[in-house]
Amino acid sequence: MKSSTRPEQIDLLPYMGKWLLLASAVAVLAGSASAFFLLALDWATATRLAHRWLIWLLPLAGFVVGWLYLRFGRQVEAGNNLLIDEIHDPKQVIPLRMAPLVLGGTVVSHLFGASVGREGTAVQMGGALADQLTRLFRLRHEDRRIILMAGISAGFASVFGTPLAGAIFGLEVLAIGRLRYDAILPCMVAAIVADQVGLLWGVHHTRYAVPVVPPVALWPLLAMVIAGAVFGLTGKAFAELTHALGGWMKQRIGYAPLRPLLGGVVVASTAWFLGADRYLGLGIPSIVAAFQQPLAPYDFAAKIAFTVVSLGSGFKGGEVTPLFYIGATLGNALAPLLNMPLPLLAGIGFVAVFAGAANTPIASTLMAMELFGAEIGVYAATACVVSYLFSGHTGIYRSQRIGHAKHRHAPEGIRLGELPAYRKEQARRDAAEQTER
Repeated sequence: MKSSTRPEQIDLLPYMGKWLLLASAVAVLAGSASAFFLLALDWATATRLAHRWLIWLLPLAGFVVGWLYLRFGRQVEAGNNLLIDEIHDPKQVIPLRMAPLVLGGTVVSHLFGASVGREGTAVQMGGALADQLTRLFRLRHEDRRIILMAGISAGFASVFGTPLAGAIFGLEVLAIGRLRYDAILPCMVAAIVADQVGLLWGVHHTRYAVPVVPPVALWPLLAMVIAGAVFGLTGKAFAELTHALGGWMKQRIGYAPLRPLLGGVVVASTAWFLGADRYLGLGIPSIVAAFQQPLAPYDFAAKIAFTVVSLGSGFKGGEVTPLFYIGATLGNALAPLLNMPLPLLAGIGFVAVFAGAANTPIASTLMAMELFGAEIGVYAATACVVSYLFSGHTGIYRSQRIGHAKHRHAPEGIRLGELPAYRKEQARRDAAEQTER
């Protein structure tokens, strides 16, 4: 093979031109979809708050959404996990129906009061819309992987207004301990442009204030380590409880639409009779309040319970905004115990529980800096890394691979969802070997 005598930068120009165009196309699609989605969510939330009786229709809404997915959405029911699987092992183009199904299912969930988020919806819409370009331009497998990652970044960035975090999230979420740098340009372009597209459509993102960040010192750093451990264990508990309830319901209830119907009965009746409406939906007012004043110390646990029941029974949405709620309210409760400023620890919890549950400490640190200011970076990084370590090899995305184990051996390339069975089999083999000896 002849080596080119041209400067490497000349050969780079076609590559950059190709991905600037493709990533921008992905960004326009994902950013526009996220803008429509966020406006629809605002309407759904306002309507539910104005008509509280709507939560009694949550079981029926869950049944309808469950039936629609059973009838039309079996291929896309895996959601974010399907996108991760297709990036690791490309097989077939994501059906376009994923976008309207998850959009409608999530808006309905919020309209009637399920405790779900919005990240999953934006990411799935971004990935599904991006993958349609695979057919249009007949992309190779490797290019298809990259364009799916760009779709994930665009969806995440546009729904939260955090382009840097969104870009890195698309690279970091695929595998624990490993980043895909071959997609860094497309993901960065897609995230930045998608965020701007959303703003052009008139989307406004909630702003949170951390007015004072103390100078870097020994005790604040130790407090971040302690809090980070608590945040990581909380993220781990959330992921394991959600997966456990989902698995239990699938074993006990064969007909899928009945699962969200039953979950809807539990959520609606609990919220109505206990006056627990603040744990429904996104809970943005409670998140904002966590930065401003002391809240009930059990708020984070109540949000975990409502979200686990909602997601575990099959309602559509995402995990990330509920994780923000859980982290902010948990940080609010820990602040006086650790003698730290309440807004600071609420902000750290906001990102660190997510870092542990999603195994994305770098994206979470960047999100903290984008939302709260660059000066929070050292504290956010400390808490997010510790949370990531303490959450272990668990996470909200069961198709996430292990690229490099955290601190205990785990086979490279295995899905998180397959790890418990692998370890059980290893324990059985070890016990058999001990018996033979």
